[in-house]
Amino acid sequence: MTTDERFMMRCLQLARRGSLTTAPNPMVGAVIVHDGRIIGEGWHRAYGGPHAEVNAVRSVRPADRALLHAATIYVSLEPCSHWGKTPPCAELLVEKGFRRVVVGSSDPNAKVCGRGIARLREAGAEVVVGVLEEECRWLNRKFFTQHELRRPYVTLKWAESADGFMDRCRMSHADGEAVRFSTPWTQMLVHRLRATHEAILVGHRTWELDQPSLTTRMWPGRNPLRIVLQGKRLTSVGEEPSPDVVAVSSLDDCLRPLRLSSGETREVQSILVEGGAQTLQSFIDADLWDEAYVERSAIVLGDGVRAPQFQTDPKGRPIHVNFA
Repeated sequence: MTTDERFMMRCLQLARRGSLTTAPNPMVGAVIVHDGRIIGEGWHRAYGGPHAEVNAVRSVRPADRALLHAATIYVSLEPCSHWGKTPPCAELLVEKGFRRVVVGSSDPNAKVCGRGIARLREAGAEVVVGVLEEECRWLNRKFFTQHELRRPYVTLKWAESADGFMDRCRMSHADGEAVRFSTPWTQMLVHRLRATHEAILVGHRTWELDQPSLTTRMWPGRNPLRIVLQGKRLTSVGEEPSPDVVAVSSLDDCLRPLRLSSGETREVQSILVEGGAQTLQSFIDADLWDEAYVERSAIVLGDGVRAPQFQTDPKGRPIHVNFA
């Protein structure tokens, strides 16, 4: 591992600290190094707050501030070059006199997209781009998917028996209860997964039969916006209408900005699909997914509702299997 890669790895470690608080902004880490010594570091802590570069510069001790012009700053994503909720970070780095900037990946946002790198080079800084680029892109895969493919990042999740069934055929069982595969440990992992997505989707049958809360109650973080596929006018688990439930009639509707009950529209960056077998299979058949999590239980059902099947090559997309 080179010196640049080592400090970029530290940027990624810092960036992950914002995994539950930065969306729809990307997770970004920054490290300032002088003669092999880290003199400042920071990360993007929350959406709308100071960016990683700002926090890194602010963390430098007064005794070390005179070293900035001779230091290297490492940033996992290209410094922004436009005014948004915060000033442009590229201008801050120019102002502080950094002569070397190492960037993990360029920013796919059309408002940046190479402009931050160009501004730094115009100011005379040496800019190195692409250090641990694959790792930097993977960390912000939801952000990159939204800007490059113009759609949300779609994650599939389901639990299945050891012999590949999601549930019994409830019509043939008097109690009509769903089989529970999850353990307290795997439930916590699912809630962590929910916390890292902006929205969660189920089919109308799952919504009506199970009345799931779809919250992050077992993990810190915001509850995702709830989406029901092929639903009519829906209510919450209780009696009152729920303002955070959106009904959509097709997969294509999931890719567009969603209309909330308030009349406003909201563009979501990531969707976690936790629906039944039919809903999950529809995303697979449409080749509309990016990642999958499968919870496999030791329970054997022998018959029932068959779990979704990947009909084609996943094309390098990750499929994670956890054993309950």
